[in-house]
Amino acid sequence: MTDLWQEAMDHAVNVARKAGEIVREALQNERKVMCKSTSVDLVTQTDQKVEQLIIASVREKFPSHSFIGEESVADGQPCVLSENPTWIIDPVDGTTNFVHGYPFVAVCIGFAVEKTLEFGVVYSCIEDKMYTARRGKGAFCNGEPLQVSQQKDINQCIIATEFGSNRDPAVVDKIFSNMRNILCLPVHGVRGVGSAALNMCLVAAGSVEAYYEIGIHCWDIAAAAVIVEEAGGVLRDLEGGPMDLMSRRILAANNQTIGERVITEVEVFPAERDDAPSQTK
Repeated sequence: MTDLWQEAMDHAVNVARKAGEIVREALQNERKVMCKSTSVDLVTQTDQKVEQLIIASVREKFPSHSFIGEESVADGQPCVLSENPTWIIDPVDGTTNFVHGYPFVAVCIGFAVEKTLEFGVVYSCIEDKMYTARRGKGAFCNGEPLQVSQQKDINQCIIATEFGSNRDPAVVDKIFSNMRNILCLPVHGVRGVGSAALNMCLVAAGSVEAYYEIGIHCWDIAAAAVIVEEAGGVLRDLEGGPMDLMSRRILAANNQTIGERVITEVEVFPAERDDAPSQTK
């Protein structure tokens, strides 16, 4: 019997590799940069080209499926996670890294059915690392199994987070306050590679114990969320309870003990939900 979702995942891996080739080629050439919401919220022609490639390729093979793509939403498409099989795409996670040649850039493809994530593909293009996971079947990097860290002592942990693209002084103050709280627990260190998906993959690989952020989008985390869970990790909302893909908040941790400890130190600040009605015309 044909395993349709495995067929879809195999297609996602193949198209992610093709997209990665485009990203690597673009890094050798001039990168035209544009801004979205702010001067630090960047988009390039490569983001747009990669997303178009992925959607066109998937639509040809699975014409009835739905899509949530970062650049499509930026162009005014709705950000709606329905019951229909849905591909959630971040064509270049780490666009600022890409613009500066900082070598942590990922093509991210998540897939949900009936609002449940079924598989995730995160291709770290410059490192040539293909992270994959399918619900109930484990997580892998270049075919090798992934396993989260077994550490349960917060003082022995590395925690990952990011600064985001909001430069409002009040928001920046809260970001630094949260980082101060985490750093002073104390922990071994606070890190961040500039890509939500790759930070989460580092949790899955056991290199860091937790990653948290406020202000990310569903396309930043959908693919990597499956990878974290299948590597034995946990996903939580920073206000407690299970992860809400559309909430723009995430905690990915190696276990509940570390996750709960991080949650107690992080003050949540408002971020508009990904499925909130757009105010743009």
